[in-house]
Amino acid sequence: MGRYVIRRLLQFIPTVLGTLFLLHYLTSVGMQLTGNPVRALFGDRTPSPATVEAITRKLRLDDPCLKRPGDPCFELFFQRIGVLPSNGHFSGYLQGDFGTNLRFREVTDIVSSALPYTLKITLIAFLVEAIIGILAGVLAGMRSGGFMDYVVKIGTVLVISVPVFVLGLLVQLFVSVKFGNWLRTQEWVPEVISRGVFGAAYKIEYPFASLLIPGVVLGLLGLAATARLTRTSVQENLRADFVRTARAKGLTNKRVIGVHTLRNSLIPVVTNLGLSVAVYLTGAIITEGIFNVPGVGNQIGRAIFQGESMVLIGITTMLVLAYLTITLLVDLLYAVLDPRIRYE
Repeated sequence: MGRYVIRRLLQFIPTVLGTLFLLHYLTSVGMQLTGNPVRALFGDRTPSPATVEAITRKLRLDDPCLKRPGDPCFELFFQRIGVLPSNGHFSGYLQGDFGTNLRFREVTDIVSSALPYTLKITLIAFLVEAIIGILAGVLAGMRSGGFMDYVVKIGTVLVISVPVFVLGLLVQLFVSVKFGNWLRTQEWVPEVISRGVFGAAYKIEYPFASLLIPGVVLGLLGLAATARLTRTSVQENLRADFVRTARAKGLTNKRVIGVHTLRNSLIPVVTNLGLSVAVYLTGAIITEGIFNVPGVGNQIGRAIFQGESMVLIGITTMLVLAYLTITLLVDLLYAVLDPRIRYE
């Protein structure tokens, strides 16, 4: 087990370096083609060349390679990582310095202030997907061809077929706006419900209640996939030899389903749930944008539209590390669910 973990951790290095270089190259080409992003700070105003030069130097965007289209800027890349000195000292990702945005706010500060919102949404989405998805999948798998099975199959297809931005806007319009407006006219409904849970956007006075609807929207697509995967896995295991043997021994149906069938059926489901958590961290851009949640996804969207390359690279690097760590933990969970699995 220990050697397997070390081997997987060593595999992180080329993956992270490859992602970093790809992002570095794309953002460098973007600046080479569109010009210095510092000028966007001044809007319609025309700054003096000295002011632009000073800000550019402070942001470490004065490298000559950023003026040569197609130049991969290898030296700048290694300076950003922290293996080459910049301005006489080492300052990069290896030193915990992920740079600043165009307004000189540290990327680590941006992430630390936005991460709690994304973690709350991720927790809500995960609970919705895990609890409802697995329960619906088990009920459908146990009653193949029955009413519950058809409900799960039709419902999951409808959810999967709707893009997340369309689903988010529909939920915001009909649930948060129309139904929420009706609730706000009812005196018996507490404000935490009418304005918090069913508000059209995030409200700082209801820090958790106003995240429930965005979290449910984010978890719906994963819920559909988990329900279908659980249903298929349960149906396959119910026909397996070990289930027939367990029933032949006289074990109760509750024990056959809860211990033998469900435990073996959860192996592919755990993989899907683990990957869903990683997707939630990165895929909340649209959901957080629709509901105006100041999370990591919202910050990524702003960085893309505002040309904040350092913010985009820094946040993406942290998300890649989180994604790799989650996939490693998911692989290690296999041995817990199935004792036959061993890592050498």
